[in-house]
Amino acid sequence: MKLLLFVVKKLARLAVLLIALSMAAFALVSLSPIDPVNAYIGADMLRVSPEQRAQIAERWGLNDPPVQRYLRWMGQALQGDLGTSSIYRQPVITVIGQRFTASLALMSAAWVLSGVLGFTLGVLAGGNEGSPLDRVVRWFAYTLAATPTFWLALLLLIVFSVTLRWTPICCAAPPGVLPEEATLLQRIHHLMLPAATLSIIGVANIALHTRQKLIAALHSDYALFATAQGEKRWGLIWQHGLRNIALPAITLQFASLSELFGGSVLAEQVFTYPGLGQATVQAGLRGDVPLLMGIVLFSAIFVFTGNALADLIYHVIDPRIRLGGGA
Repeated sequence: MKLLLFVVKKLARLAVLLIALSMAAFALVSLSPIDPVNAYIGADMLRVSPEQRAQIAERWGLNDPPVQRYLRWMGQALQGDLGTSSIYRQPVITVIGQRFTASLALMSAAWVLSGVLGFTLGVLAGGNEGSPLDRVVRWFAYTLAATPTFWLALLLLIVFSVTLRWTPICCAAPPGVLPEEATLLQRIHHLMLPAATLSIIGVANIALHTRQKLIAALHSDYALFATAQGEKRWGLIWQHGLRNIALPAITLQFASLSELFGGSVLAEQVFTYPGLGQATVQAGLRGDVPLLMGIVLFSAIFVFTGNALADLIYHVIDPRIRLGGGA
């Protein structure tokens, strides 16, 4: 019963969020200085007559008022039709599905690597508070926290792809090979550098947060009592510290899905990786309203689902926490 109530509340909040987000996104797109007709025509702009431009605008419903266009789009979206992309000439759902498959591999690898590496560094730093190792980890984390994603991507590209030639310069497959035809090793080879970029950026928050929580746990009354009873420091961390710092680490890791998605947009642009992030940039620059709206809704559902899963995992790890929050 509690689980059903939790799901109903989450779905209600998601519905309100999607409606508000779609209205805001559609309003911003309508105010954009980009002319969708010119973006659709592209390089043939001078060859298209005014009559043809009018037909294109009529075809995409651009002559209607913004409110009418939004209501028409909303009615189609409620029926499961997000429209057709003017860039890819395919249904928006198809484009998102194809692009997200590539982005999912990138974000999954970066998400796991950043979580494991950040948590490990945080435990090592917190368990050796004030030591040279602690100072090195903090310096490393602070440096990464202040590093822009695109700058780090360019730096790694110059070092490993241009100078050392260990990794490919771009794309998700070798030149002349379609991504779906590439072998597993080829995909991993092209995935290494973009995933490393995203994971390195995500390490800082996890490491610093885990370090601080572990230090607080080691200075708590029960930890001091266990130390007085003869418990060794790393035994204390293993028996008492990890359980207390696991929940905050999971919270931060699932909350980082939004940052991970935003970082993937920049990383995919630098590495020309054919994922959802690159499609987002193309949709914005070329005025592809249906695709842009579909990606906005999909990214909101993606991040919201991650937060909902975090709530469920909290309850599994610590049953004292009720579903939906509260102790």
